[in-house]
Amino acid sequence: MLDKVEEAYERISGMICRTPVMTSSTLDQMLRGTCFVKCENFQKTGAFKFRGALNALSQLSPEQKGRGVITHSSGNHAQALALAAKLTGVKAVIVMPRDASKVKLAATKNYGAVVVLCGSRPADREKAVRPLIRKFGYTFIHPSNDLNIIAGAGTAAYELIREVGKLDYIFCPVGGGGLLSGTAIATKGLLPSAKVIGVEPKNADDAYQSLRAGKIVKVSQPDTIADGLRTSLGNNTFRIIRENVDRIVTVSEEEIVDAMQFLWERMKLVIEPSGAVALAGVLTGDLDLSSRRAGVIVSGGNVDVTSFFDRIRREWLDRS
Repeated sequence: MLDKVEEAYERISGMICRTPVMTSSTLDQMLRGTCFVKCENFQKTGAFKFRGALNALSQLSPEQKGRGVITHSSGNHAQALALAAKLTGVKAVIVMPRDASKVKLAATKNYGAVVVLCGSRPADREKAVRPLIRKFGYTFIHPSNDLNIIAGAGTAAYELIREVGKLDYIFCPVGGGGLLSGTAIATKGLLPSAKVIGVEPKNADDAYQSLRAGKIVKVSQPDTIADGLRTSLGNNTFRIIRENVDRIVTVSEEEIVDAMQFLWERMKLVIEPSGAVALAGVLTGDLDLSSRRAGVIVSGGNVDVTSFFDRIRREWLDRS
């Protein structure tokens, strides 16, 4: 399966950002090991999702490109597919929940996609997509379960490993499982002895439950600040994760916010809650990383800072 990730990297490398890998002496001291943070918040559209979206659209037939594509997403895949579609000359229709981040919604529209709003439950998204496919013949690009999306997502870990070399562990967030699946394929292909650790919010722990049950278990009402991780595994991601991921760690909402605050304060990285989940899994201390080399995939940085700056304006600028 590594060959699919390598082919994807060759296909998209000229259009994606080669995102930086950062370290923190404070973090290393806390862990008594060495931690490499792969900063996908610096990827185009602010998240790893652009890798998979571009890889998927680049392989459409002329007929499919002519009809256009459709997907559902709370924001990061929406933005990624919208920009990839713009760059490849394809019409994109995005179904987004009404409670999606205003920043992500605005960016998706600004990239030129047609946005259709739906209810907040994952099932609402799928229900809204089906009649549009029947009516217009759009090609559906699943946010995580599409094999081309998975291969593209895996190029983030592929880049990380090629840059830093041997790793004992790699931590990756899991929602729908596309990034974790791609990360596991790249990691096990390049570093067979490395441990792949998925990290998931306790309030949306379908992947954890699914691996324990040996079948896909869906959480009907996921309630987590990590909005990008509220979706469930699909058949492809479940299979790949079951075969290649060593462990799923779950983290609390407080642990997610603590990791986000560490990244902002100590590493000066603007990271969204979903993007901080992998580091939250590292900071729980569930795994002893002393004298180990660990990679951490920071998946995105599309956080709405409007209220923060509004507060500054109220407290300081209005005084003048």
